[in-house]
Amino acid sequence: MSAEKNNQQNRGIIDALLDRVERAGNRLPHPLILFFIMALFVIIISAVVAAAGVTVEHPTTGETIEAFNLISVEGFQRILTEAVDNFTGFAPLGVVLVAMIGVGVADYGGLITALLKKVIMGTPEKYITSAVVFAGIMSNLASDAGYVVLVPLGAVIFKAMGRHPIVGLAAAFAGVSGGFSANLLLGTLDPMLAGITEEAAHIIDPDYFVDPSVNYYFMIVSTFVITLVGTLVTEKVVDPRFGTYSPEDSASEDGGPGASEEELEDLKPEEKRGLRSAGLWFLVCVGLLILGTVPEWGILRTEAGELIDAASPFMAGMVPIITLFFIIPGIAYGRKAGTITSSDDVAGFMEQAMEDMGAYVALAFAAAQFVEYFSWSNLGEILAIAGADFLEAIGFTGLPLILVFIIVSGFINLFVGSASAKWAIMAPVFVPLLMQLGYSPEFAQMAYRIGDSTTNIVTPLLPYFPIIIAFAKKYDEDIELGTIISTMVPYSVGFMLAWTVLLIIWFGLGLPLGPAGTIYL
Repeated sequence: MSAEKNNQQNRGIIDALLDRVERAGNRLPHPLILFFIMALFVIIISAVVAAAGVTVEHPTTGETIEAFNLISVEGFQRILTEAVDNFTGFAPLGVVLVAMIGVGVADYGGLITALLKKVIMGTPEKYITSAVVFAGIMSNLASDAGYVVLVPLGAVIFKAMGRHPIVGLAAAFAGVSGGFSANLLLGTLDPMLAGITEEAAHIIDPDYFVDPSVNYYFMIVSTFVITLVGTLVTEKVVDPRFGTYSPEDSASEDGGPGASEEELEDLKPEEKRGLRSAGLWFLVCVGLLILGTVPEWGILRTEAGELIDAASPFMAGMVPIITLFFIIPGIAYGRKAGTITSSDDVAGFMEQAMEDMGAYVALAFAAAQFVEYFSWSNLGEILAIAGADFLEAIGFTGLPLILVFIIVSGFINLFVGSASAKWAIMAPVFVPLLMQLGYSPEFAQMAYRIGDSTTNIVTPLLPYFPIIIAFAKKYDEDIELGTIISTMVPYSVGFMLAWTVLLIIWFGLGLPLGPAGTIYL
């Protein structure tokens, strides 16, 4: 009995702390408004720093760098006349919209849903937990599709196997959200973050190029690490906590959110035909990609025969290539499955995908102004150079700095849910700072992704958190926010520790992060 009271007390403390986090997060304005506020803040700070006469010396060129006053006549003119150019020239905007055109065809056409079901339903029972976590990780190829497809499906599968459905929901949620920066393939997040990283790197090196695949090798290994940790946490921590499921305690199963029992049935004949067709055309795409990249005369190489080069069509065209790898199999699936009967359907799916991106486009306008104001002011260079000098002077560099950076990224994620929004705020400061210390922008980006992903599943400010609670209430009508978060805390801690250890090992061995991604500058 005393042990039970202690557990209840501990749970009460955790819930109290999480309530404080929620209240603090709710006080923050919408990310779009937050960017406008920060842009105004940069304008004011630029005037103060310029008036104070603060200068630094560029360590490479020896040039004296001073703050540009954005409240000056010239500053006001730039703010007014270049607002549209700031928006249209915002690097993440184009790459994300182009990638989402392909994802929309594959998603709305049914290919992604069918693939997720195929992975889960074709897995032996003893591997089902690993399969659910793994499928969740892979689902981030389609951005947020896993939240509305795989999370409820995970609960249905576990319930059908006589296990507690909330455990299956938690395992799927952990993979979808906690493993958001791991994958065996490149997804929409990669070009989005790469574009922001490149913009930040230009503060130090205007010609620096960041390819979407710069973290690819690390992501591949991370997929298996996160799958293993997610499986262990589910089996050893979460499952014993929930115990045996009592269906009579659940809410009515007639309606309500979540996947239906029918989703456990095998794929329909038309879905199987669609997957076979999609697989065939995917192989055709792979063959064409190999033909264009492997031979020295490949059309995706430079004239000098270079492949992993910023100027190569392969690297520069990575986003359209990713888009085609979604569109072509997506259309092939839809034609055989019956979800695509004409070109109008394909166009409609693309339009729906663009409609879904409306909020991001508005956010991008505000973020673009902030990024450009920060760049014009030279505050990023001043902070980076002064900060690097300070850290070197106190000896706080190398791995300890990276570890602190991961923790800071994870903490900020508790209050600002959008991965791109946070990175747009942090990148202009941390990327140049780490570049001054000899670390590449892609290494800074990878460290950020670890901190960002691992705390997704414990922040009430995640946009999909209300949906997760709604799915859970189908099986336990009394479940609340604190229960969900306390269930996900072990995943968050486990992912953070395992991912950080992996980064330390990677750092120690000096391994490349991706085809064009190195640790050191």
